[in-house]
Amino acid sequence: MNWERRLYLAAHPFAYPLLRGVARRGAIVRVPGVGVVVNDASLARDVLMDGETFRKDGPGSPGDLWTPVLGPSVLLNMEGDAHRALRRRLTDLFVPSYTEALCARVLAEPLDRLAGRLASGAAVDLVDAARVLAGAVIGEVIGLDGGTEAAYRDLFEQGERVVSMVSLRTRRLSPSQVRRARAVLDPLGDIAAKSYLTGDESTVMGRMRALGLSEDEARGAAGAFFLTGTETVATLLPRLIALLADHGLLARVAADEALLGPAIEEAMRVTTPTPVMLRGVHRPATVGGVAVRPGDRVLIATHNCCRAHGPFDPD
Repeated sequence: MNWERRLYLAAHPFAYPLLRGVARRGAIVRVPGVGVVVNDASLARDVLMDGETFRKDGPGSPGDLWTPVLGPSVLLNMEGDAHRALRRRLTDLFVPSYTEALCARVLAEPLDRLAGRLASGAAVDLVDAARVLAGAVIGEVIGLDGGTEAAYRDLFEQGERVVSMVSLRTRRLSPSQVRRARAVLDPLGDIAAKSYLTGDESTVMGRMRALGLSEDEARGAAGAFFLTGTETVATLLPRLIALLADHGLLARVAADEALLGPAIEEAMRVTTPTPVMLRGVHRPATVGGVAVRPGDRVLIATHNCCRAHGPFDPD
């Protein structure tokens, strides 16, 4: 697993050692300038299940970060009845049969090209391939027409530039950061809005309109899908392949589709594509013996929570 640690250190030379060091201090630790860090999976679940005390809106929350960029109506900055209503409508949209058909249609051509290169013995950059594949699907979701591999790479790089503005200490984006983020996201929102207004129910945005989402909700959802979908998928896929190869399991899993699901779930645990989650404290409470108060920022170190359960073992 040394390569996995090296990967994290290369990407986060200061944040990663801090995060792992905090894990050695206990299940929950108050870190000045960062917040209350939760390193235990059971305590993390308690926080995530209590949406009235630990919220995605308000001071210290994801809403503080992303509402100026994405608007107020996206799942990652909503709570309560409005959150449940939007989530229910999006769940109706992304049923397994629909997402499977969408991915099969969008990815058929790029996967054929990738398979051809592998069959010919050519070297393949899995990180680049994952970025192109993720970009193709997200491009289809937001209504991007005529995308090329170069366009999908550019789409991914734009998302990286926005996400890289956020560190462990970041509570709000500065006005200049908001302007730069909106310069990336507003054109994508315009594409999504155009697809939404066309109302073609064969498109994702058209289906959102048919399901009763407003134009602002559709724009916000497109931006959220872009920010959260591209990087998580492109992060997981090459590392899944690397883990299977390192453990001598790649051929076995490739030959038995029943093993693929457990392998993906275990790779998600070990790699934690979303290593940190934020919540803002809305009312006084105690978590794992640590008192928290309104305005506090709770940082759920999902990477620490998951890595506490041992190395990669899909069996």
